[in-house]
Amino acid sequence: MRDRRSSREARKADWEVRKAEWRAQEKRRKACGEAPDYGRGPMGPPNAFTLLPWLLLGMGAISNVIKGETPNPWIGALGLLVFNSLYITLVFRAFDRRAREAASTRWCLAALGAVTCALALAYGGNWLLFFPLWGLATGAVVRGRKLGPVMFVVTGLAGAIAGLDEGWDTLGIAYGTFVSGMVTAAILALSETVKELRETRQELARAAVDQERLRFSRDLHDLLGHTLSVIVVKSEAARRIAPRDMDAALGQVADIESVGRQALTEIREAVTGYRKASLATELDRARGALTAAGIEPVVRQSGPPLPPQAAALLGWVVREAATNAIRHSGATTCEIEVRSSAERVRLVITDNGHGVGSTPPGSGLTGLTERLAAAGGTLAGGPAPGRGFQVTAELPVEPAEPEDRAAPAAPEDEERR
Repeated sequence: MRDRRSSREARKADWEVRKAEWRAQEKRRKACGEAPDYGRGPMGPPNAFTLLPWLLLGMGAISNVIKGETPNPWIGALGLLVFNSLYITLVFRAFDRRAREAASTRWCLAALGAVTCALALAYGGNWLLFFPLWGLATGAVVRGRKLGPVMFVVTGLAGAIAGLDEGWDTLGIAYGTFVSGMVTAAILALSETVKELRETRQELARAAVDQERLRFSRDLHDLLGHTLSVIVVKSEAARRIAPRDMDAALGQVADIESVGRQALTEIREAVTGYRKASLATELDRARGALTAAGIEPVVRQSGPPLPPQAAALLGWVVREAATNAIRHSGATTCEIEVRSSAERVRLVITDNGHGVGSTPPGSGLTGLTERLAAAGGTLAGGPAPGRGFQVTAELPVEPAEPEDRAAPAAPEDEERR
């Protein structure tokens, strides 16, 4: 009694340890941002070992052989050995897709059926219980649409052979064979479906993490590239004018401080994912940065107001194009034109600088091209007609309010220098 109690307590303690380990593993997965591993708790999914205990159905036949109640016991023992070997081989191969679909597995299943029928015809009685085991192995190996016809054949053979010996008990043998095969197939198919769903969920979680990293890297590139360019330009301007106009130089230094503080705020917003670029704000910043760099800005806008998403995307384009013009173009003039309608908006940024250089396109325009493509738009950059560089962005838009669609506002052209 004490041994049984201690064994039960040991199993309970082992269960608690395994459950605690599983919970700790799930907490670590959650802390690392991975998807929860649902469906793989302390018990685990079905495997080959879960199908081995069903061999106990053959204990009656083994008992007959041991007691000498079976004619030709050596032949019966050899049949048991072959049956058990084939059954164990099949259940282990059933959980490997390549092995399960191999031709050798089908031959093993056919051989198991032949041995089962031979033993049942030769001995009957307890030996008929090998038919449910044959049905179980069939349900583990055969999947999909082929399962129905195969189980019909297996059940028919079980019923026909059992009918020669058992009479009305034949129904029990046939029913057990059919149920064992179909239930096994259903459970294993459900287990594989859960496994595939879990893998898909983990893949989606990894894709979401990758997308978030890509978003953050793009935002950080655009934010820091523009901000550092403005700081460098204003610092150079302050250094040039300091000897002759200290007040103007101090004004440039104050602008540098303001740009730095604004950059800190934008970086915090980008990290938390709440930053929304504004086209009007970016146009004002681009105008100020271009002027500080000695480039004359020309901004034109026409058409109805843009919805927030389109305005945010174009704001990023204005920021990146203005930054590139300041850093690389050597231009004296930069024109920014925004023309919108009820269906599309077009942004064209043109400078009269050196045009396309020898260096490949930067990651800023490449990332913006992907962003606009995801929104159904396009972004193209190349030499401007005559001289310089031109960036053209187009987006499909929808009116911000239903009234815009019924009575669109008259376009107004605005030019600011």
